[in-house]
Amino acid sequence: MTEGTHHPDTTGLRPIVWVALALLLVVLGALGWLHIRARRAPEVTEGPAEESAAAPPPAVPPAQVNRWKEAARLVEEPREGAIGRAAHVHTPPQLRHYPDRRRFLAVQVATWMEKDYPIPHDDADLARMIDRGDFVPVPPVGDHYVLYGVGANATGEAFTHYDRASGVEIPLYGRYDLFTDAATETAAEIDERKAAAAEATAQAAKLPKTQARRRRALLAQARNEKREAAALASQRARAATWYEDPDKRRLLVAEWQSLDDLARRIGKRPYDLDEPKDRRAFRGLLLTYLRPPARDTLLELAAGYDEKFHRPLPVTSLVRTLAYQRQLGETNPNATRISIPPHTTGLAFDVYDHYMNGPEQDALMDMVAQLEKDGRVEALRENRDHIHMLAFPDGRRPPETLIAKALGIVRPGARVAASETAAGARGH
Repeated sequence: MTEGTHHPDTTGLRPIVWVALALLLVVLGALGWLHIRARRAPEVTEGPAEESAAAPPPAVPPAQVNRWKEAARLVEEPREGAIGRAAHVHTPPQLRHYPDRRRFLAVQVATWMEKDYPIPHDDADLARMIDRGDFVPVPPVGDHYVLYGVGANATGEAFTHYDRASGVEIPLYGRYDLFTDAATETAAEIDERKAAAAEATAQAAKLPKTQARRRRALLAQARNEKREAAALASQRARAATWYEDPDKRRLLVAEWQSLDDLARRIGKRPYDLDEPKDRRAFRGLLLTYLRPPARDTLLELAAGYDEKFHRPLPVTSLVRTLAYQRQLGETNPNATRISIPPHTTGLAFDVYDHYMNGPEQDALMDMVAQLEKDGRVEALRENRDHIHMLAFPDGRRPPETLIAKALGIVRPGARVAASETAAGARGH
């Protein structure tokens, strides 16, 4: 050592350095674990989760609400590049329409014809099919998917019997006296509406000519009240026709009892069908079922998507009743209007690609196209950011003879899934 030069003694610092390095590695490892964990929907999230664009399905148990919200957040999280319809994608021919657009629905109708599955007309029908095991549950959030908007249109209104022959719905009551009580309440509401119409008409007649706008508004109000009163009177008369017929009354009461019985046994808790909130939750729960082949296909597709992109697959529609399908047809251009809508078979489900960027959509469509190439599904890329799939029960397409027969059911001009899809047609 040169005299006059001082070198500090660092031997005592080495343990400190090693400890610091060890702590740094622990911190980095923890951060990495947290990053991976943040990509997955946890079983339980402490504290309130971020609000999503969609609400949890009506029947989500309170203990799963935060887990559902976390899964929805992953669905909606920002991507690089354009998303949804703004993204540049290549739609495989398997997800386009056939030259004869009726064939898409005909293949699905033929699938039903081959199996002759019962179609649920209304909630009571669906409840009975669920109770005997025709359908299997699809929980609101799974390891690789999330039900995103399923049951959003479910209401707390009274359950009804859907009479397919006339297209009318008759409210269900567990006893005849409950029907008479409801009929009395309806009669009182009819009288109130008629009185409101008369009052609005009288007020309009008293107004001077200088208040022409106010007069028109009052007369419009009177017309609306009269229409509502007439509609209520018609509904009351139809219900009375059914409940005053002993055979029809027994049918209606039996349907109510089947719903009430299942509501007490299904799900995480019993549902009180006398309460509107519970009716909505139970009605939403009924819409979270599929037939086993469709459920298995959904889970397989969701696992492939999640493995590639580390987020759950958003699923927007599962089984529907004929009555529910009719309601959707009034507001949703993608809701088909044919005698056997695919979703009523319990074999169809829809995937939502609104938040997916181009690479995600391309990869997802390639997965679906491969399923169709393998003869396992019928699929279509619809307008409004959806991919519709129907799973073939036996893992094969229905015979061409049945498809030809089904083409006679899907008449020219029948409402199919909007003007539906990506441009172009497939040749098979």
